[in-house]
Amino acid sequence: MAVCIAVIAKENYPLYIRSIPAENKLKFHYMVHTSLDVVEEKISTVGKALVDQRELYLGLLYPTEDYKVYGYVTNSKVKFVIVVDSSNTALRDNEIRSMFRKLHNSYTDVMCNPFYNPGDTIQSKSFDTMVSGMMLQAC
Repeated sequence: MAVCIAVIAKENYPLYIRSIPAENKLKFHYMVHTSLDVVEEKISTVGKALVDQRELYLGLLYPTEDYKVYGYVTNSKVKFVIVVDSSNTALRDNEIRSMFRKLHNSYTDVMCNPFYNPGDTIQSKSFDTMVSGMMLQAC
């Protein structure tokens, strides 16, 4: 079950964070921000190894006792982080990839909105509905 989904700007500030249950909101904010160090490390090692690498999915960033944190980075260096409950063993790597693709497509729709100012927090109802659906679908 996805318990937290976050969109982080190129400059490492949150554009969107949604987590369930709501009482652990601060815990998930901390978990997302600590994962950014791993994301930066993976981006720098991939950038040195293969300059023309088009793989946006970073895979498992780190596991904890209760959660697994996955990462994805766009070509414009916007980062997506999904925190999944460790007890959900039915969730496979290709399902995580499809969740990130769906999140990226919805983020692109938000960016194409002429009333959205890039860099502002995402307050789109359709984006929020899509994220809620992803969190419930992953249950």
